[in-house]
Amino acid sequence: MSRPVSRVLTLLELLQSGGVRTVAELADRLGVGERTVRRYVDHLVDLDVPVESVRGRYGGYRLAPGHRMPPLMLTDDEALAVLLGLVAGRRTGITAAAGTAGETAAAKVRRVLPERLRHRLDAVLDSLTFTTAPTGSAAPEAAVLLPVADAVRHHRPLAIRYTGGSGGSGSGSGGSGERTVYPYGLVAHAGRWYVTGRDLSVGADRTFRLDRIHGARVLPGTFEPPPGPGPAERVLTALATAPYRHEVTVRVRGTAEEIRARLPRSVAVVAAADGEGQGEGKGEGEGWCRVEIRAERLDWLPGLLASLDRPFVVERPDELRGLVADLADRLMDAARGTPPRD
Repeated sequence: MSRPVSRVLTLLELLQSGGVRTVAELADRLGVGERTVRRYVDHLVDLDVPVESVRGRYGGYRLAPGHRMPPLMLTDDEALAVLLGLVAGRRTGITAAAGTAGETAAAKVRRVLPERLRHRLDAVLDSLTFTTAPTGSAAPEAAVLLPVADAVRHHRPLAIRYTGGSGGSGSGSGGSGERTVYPYGLVAHAGRWYVTGRDLSVGADRTFRLDRIHGARVLPGTFEPPPGPGPAERVLTALATAPYRHEVTVRVRGTAEEIRARLPRSVAVVAAADGEGQGEGKGEGEGWCRVEIRAERLDWLPGLLASLDRPFVVERPDELRGLVADLADRLMDAARGTPPRD
């Protein structure tokens, strides 16, 4: 490829990266004079590439917004990042694309890449394996995600049609139906998308799963998001405090920071116990925290509490105390080499 043609394509690649590029910047990147840059821009315009001239102190050149540029010009690293991102998005169930859109997007990217690069990337994808099982997809439809994101960004009310879960899914929706929401933020967590905000129909903050929203429409007007926790913290708190079959309260000796390092925010709510229940440990200079957990089953909690490696007292339910005692007996039998009990 001749050097002028190569530089014109490099100019196109620079403009594809977005924003306004000054003539001086382009001249420096291409290693040519500013007059030559203008000539290269004329070449692109002759090829029906919509290059716009921006006047003013910070003016220069840019591509017209919304223009889809063929061919796709990606470096090896960029192409690998795009394809791996699509694969990882499908694997975790977080790709916000309905049906096979992720697969068709990856196929289109590979189709326009040079043959040399396409074969190398196919080798990476064909040889790649994962240590975790695929996550069941709960990705929202683009027709839902895009208006929700627009409402969040511009602080606009949002009308949604929502289908609530049958139990404590962390949605906090209080049922199904039409809702008007002041959306505070979008959060991706554990393969699901959530929007948290003020539900005007009940006058309380709620968290909604986007895969359960079947219609979203931005409404006129604006609102001011309240101060306080960010969207991620609101979602994690909603997940940890959602109604489940069992409500567990445990006091654990240690600081809130130490306990939170072992218990994710989506599992437990941890707060200082204000000196309650110091018991025999009083005077040792270490306080207690109250840990609240909602759970459908209790059988996994004794092992979790033991893994904290901290003194703890089960306040409720009584059934959990029995399970903790059973685990302690099994551990003692194992330490002594005693055969397992029936």
